[in-house]
Amino acid sequence: MSFNGNLDTLYRQVIMDHYKNPRNRGKLNGDTLHIHMNNPTCGDRIELQLKIEDDKVTDVKFLGEGCSISLSSASMMTEVIKGLPVDEALDISHIFSQMMQGESYDEEKYDLGDLQALEGVRKFPTRIKCATLAWKAMEKGLKEQENN
Repeated sequence: MSFNGNLDTLYRQVIMDHYKNPRNRGKLNGDTLHIHMNNPTCGDRIELQLKIEDDKVTDVKFLGEGCSISLSSASMMTEVIKGLPVDEALDISHIFSQMMQGESYDEEKYDLGDLQALEGVRKFPTRIKCATLAWKAMEKGLKEQENN
């Protein structure tokens, strides 16, 4: 098996691990940002809750239904943004979007960790919306909060 084949297998394993054992799945209590989004083309749905204190994402949870890519991406996103300042969470979202679109991005600025497993999804353009759904929900919630 080639190096790329091994890497593809590893990435599939990472995606399936997040799908079968999602991190930060559930609901938050108390005062949270609550965002619902769906992808009408494939039926993916997400309910995202963010707890923001002192301009920092102090906690995040999600519930949803959808494909392994959508739910794995949501799980990975929650791990990455929890504890970050809001502006850094938005920066990472932008970098993730660039990666998914095949654009160059600053790989040194943030460690994308498991998120890099989703990079192969861009070979299937219709699935990019699956991978970015949770991220779009997070951006929407943070921008709505900023405007209030």
